[in-house]
Amino acid sequence: MAVYNRTREKAERFSKEYGVEVARSPKELADKADIIMTMLSDSDAVSSFVGSVMDYLGGKTLVDMSTIHPSVSVKLAQEVSRRGGKMYDAPVIGTSVFAQQAKLTVLLGGPKEGKEAVEDVLKATAQTVIYVGPNGAGLYAKLVNNLMVGVYVAALAEALEFGLKAGLDPNVITEVLSKYTSASPTTAGLKLPKMLNGEYSVQFATKHMRKDLEIIQDEAKGLKSPTLLSSLALQLYRISENMGYGELDYSAVKEVISGKRR
Repeated sequence: MAVYNRTREKAERFSKEYGVEVARSPKELADKADIIMTMLSDSDAVSSFVGSVMDYLGGKTLVDMSTIHPSVSVKLAQEVSRRGGKMYDAPVIGTSVFAQQAKLTVLLGGPKEGKEAVEDVLKATAQTVIYVGPNGAGLYAKLVNNLMVGVYVAALAEALEFGLKAGLDPNVITEVLSKYTSASPTTAGLKLPKMLNGEYSVQFATKHMRKDLEIIQDEAKGLKSPTLLSSLALQLYRISENMGYGELDYSAVKEVISGKRR
């Protein structure tokens, strides 16, 4: 087992903590591993990395856990296949808390043949692995989830502010929305305390929610699918990022509703 990071210090820190070898280059990583797993920031980062190892992927399996444009992932998977390798998209549902508890859900897209070996590796950090379909399917399923969650948390922030302005007790609002609502009490239970306390330690960063909603807008154009609510939510997360909340939890969208700048 080996680890590679463009920032060598991060790879060395990971190596010391988990006792794995540090690869000095993407080529060395490909030489040392039959299954290569990546989790990167965006489509450009994934394209750059896959391009750097493309010539060494014959007989290898690449599992990309990033949330990127499905159309980009599909094109990369086709190129990997031409080189004699396999590629899977495997984005996750769950926050950093779920990752620490090994309770993530992975949405797997790619070739059916050989997926069992990939699922076995993913189960080291995931509670559930769902095979969704061919390349790109895992990413589309992830975007379906994040479209809903992004819109929901923005609505949650607006509902909270409305209740506070109406003079309701914050504890009553929290109880109603986290226990008795017909919407999503789990998400409300996680995000309402953050909004009420103005404590936005990151579970999922604002900049990542903004990025995912932008991907949804890009992909929806080709699909000719209307995105009325998610496009509005995107504007709120963009404003939140511009207000200085980009690195903090996306529940900081509450401060957009309240009009508070960092």
